[in-house]
Amino acid sequence: MAEWVTVLIAAPFIGSFLAVLIRRLPVGLYVAWSRSACEACGSPIRAGDLLPLWSHVRLHGRCRACGAPIAAQHWQVELAAFAVAAWAVAAHTAAAPSAGIGPDALLWLDCIFGWTLLALAWIDWDHMLLPDALTLPLIPAGLAATAWLQPNLATDHALAAALAYAALRTIAVIYRRIRGRDGLGEGDAKLLAAIAAWTGLETLPWVLLVAALLGLTAALLMRLRGHQVQSATAIPFGPCLAVAGWIVRLHT
Repeated sequence: MAEWVTVLIAAPFIGSFLAVLIRRLPVGLYVAWSRSACEACGSPIRAGDLLPLWSHVRLHGRCRACGAPIAAQHWQVELAAFAVAAWAVAAHTAAAPSAGIGPDALLWLDCIFGWTLLALAWIDWDHMLLPDALTLPLIPAGLAATAWLQPNLATDHALAAALAYAALRTIAVIYRRIRGRDGLGEGDAKLLAAIAAWTGLETLPWVLLVAALLGLTAALLMRLRGHQVQSATAIPFGPCLAVAGWIVRLHT
């Protein structure tokens, strides 16, 4: 079986785990060591009811035990994780059409990077929070991946991570001194450092540019939908950074 098929099959299952992580990590609940259970009645979910996407359709989105609705976020994240994997497969195929999707290890690494960004973006959108438990490991992971696959770029990526963090923290400090309030959180700086560890120094300006454009687009869409958007309106920047980092990683 081609490796890209394995990646696509695994993606919804990864998404199922990510959905649990997204719902539990920000509120301090266990992620890995507790059994999946209905959030309404607490009944453990059967193994057969944990199949991504299909279980939601078969059970009509409700708990088998109590009939309470199961959060749509579960199937949404599962579908998003599949989309991330499909995007990575398509990008690898386009980059090396004569050789299939390229090295299997690189495809998996890109998917792991994309799935982690997906979780961070979703959590930040819901909670205005970028957990250190996800952002900090992403930095050494990116540096290790670079040292393994492109050892000649290891120093470049390490420097990019350091400069990315320093740049965003400096902007945040200056903004706070001028405006008297926070504009960028430390989590944003850590996330940019993590992205830079994966993408390198040369592409760092592109990450910032795309993220800024996405942020402006988000603010515009909020205004068009009738929301009051002012200078003090809090808009999560993590999703913008995550999407920008993903695009730059795959297409530069």
